[in-house]
Amino acid sequence: MAQDTIQYLVLHRCDPSCNMARYYVLSIEPSLFGDATLIREWGRIGQRGQRRVEMYENQSCAVEALEIWLQRKQRRGYLLQSG
Repeated sequence: MAQDTIQYLVLHRCDPSCNMARYYVLSIEPSLFGDATLIREWGRIGQRGQRRVEMYENQSCAVEALEIWLQRKQRRGYLLQSG
């Protein structure tokens, strides 16, 4: 994998007027079988959330899926967490 490829992103969406404090994590990790997996975690900040693991046949497919999810979440108002 190239060094400039994003492997771990943390997004957040906070709106105190609606009592909203959410997070969304996207990460790409290798599976035990050599495939690439996209791991998505989401929930309320400070609470235990949900997790979904999606398997892809290669790294480029997983990166493409990560970029699609990133665009979806940014359209919904999620912001990349700095740091």
